[in-house]
Amino acid sequence: MKAAVIVFPGSNCDRDMAVALRAAGADVQMVWHKDAGLPDGVDLVAVPGGFSFGDYLRCGAIAAQSPVCQAVVAHVERGGYALGVCNGFQVLTETGLLPGALMRNAGLKFVCKTQGLRVETSASDFTAGYNAGDVVQFPIAHHDGNYFADAEVLAALRDQDRIAFSYDGNPNGSQADIAGILSENRRVLGMMPHPERAVDTAHGGTDGQAMFRGLVGMLANA
Repeated sequence: MKAAVIVFPGSNCDRDMAVALRAAGADVQMVWHKDAGLPDGVDLVAVPGGFSFGDYLRCGAIAAQSPVCQAVVAHVERGGYALGVCNGFQVLTETGLLPGALMRNAGLKFVCKTQGLRVETSASDFTAGYNAGDVVQFPIAHHDGNYFADAEVLAALRDQDRIAFSYDGNPNGSQADIAGILSENRRVLGMMPHPERAVDTAHGGTDGQAMFRGLVGMLANA
């Protein structure tokens, strides 16, 4: 299974993502934001956390205009998989690959802690390693993680079982306690918490392993 991790100026979780994917058995290549294409045969594109382009406009807005993002959109439109974490989630909403927007935290402060999440669905290749209703512990670290969408989008997310994770105790004001959502074809996941920071006992928890192992195993056998 081949994965590409996108690197923007200001990315700071790109290597964490690569380490987590490699530990799960993936062949990982790092792809610079100015590259116009993705490596041949890529199954999964991972857009990592950080502060792409210093968040000088809206978080993720400048990164979404990078040449590589056109290739990411084309990859998804072909049925490819994509995972966006934290700033990566913001980038995926800015490209239009996921609905809604990430706004300033309701408390107007950066939050950085281990956060409980409820797995809302196991009916995706990203979450199949969990049971719906499980509570997992992932780190969060964001200033603009307050998920917002209009009533129609929120209804669609609920009705189509596309809310992947919700906060067990909302840290940022996100509507419906949303921490992560799926695309209509369930092959794109965007989430604010960091599963790649929960894959080793040295991290203080390993609840993220099930996501990476399950996803890499599924794609390797597809």
